[in-house]
Amino acid sequence: MRPCELYLVRHGVAAERGDDWPDDTKRPLTATGVSRFREVVEGLAWFGIGIDEIYSSALVRAHQTAELLSAGVEGHPSVRILDALAPGHEPSQVLAELAKRVKRRRVALVGHEPDLGELAAALIGAQRALPFRKGGVCRIDVDRLAASAAGALIWFLPPKVLRKAGR
Repeated sequence: MRPCELYLVRHGVAAERGDDWPDDTKRPLTATGVSRFREVVEGLAWFGIGIDEIYSSALVRAHQTAELLSAGVEGHPSVRILDALAPGHEPSQVLAELAKRVKRRRVALVGHEPDLGELAAALIGAQRALPFRKGGVCRIDVDRLAASAAGALIWFLPPKVLRKAGR
């Protein structure tokens, strides 16, 4: 069996918390966040990255990022909500939910910090969370999806590198 390629994606630049957005779950991407993440997706395409399934947190900024990812990759996979990608969930919860749902081998997970960094660390056996910048992406290959999955970090790229690659 071929490994599952997990692409962990932090949402793009979103509106700041405050009086304009008192409900954190509804904060959208900014115009800059949208344009920069489109460039990130162009960089992923330039590298030949293929994605079969996309799962996102239900928070607006993550879902918007996931939709931009879908629009920019071949096949335009549909975006599905995975409740465990919302802030505050343990890596084991994310992996348990994924194991029940994933059918394909190239899967993107769009979420938030510090949870994505903690998930990446849990998958590769690191002592500390990996620091994801907004729009950053990493690929971790796992032999199987389970709460005890052990993975290999294939690459971890900040958004600036991906934006430049797509130009």
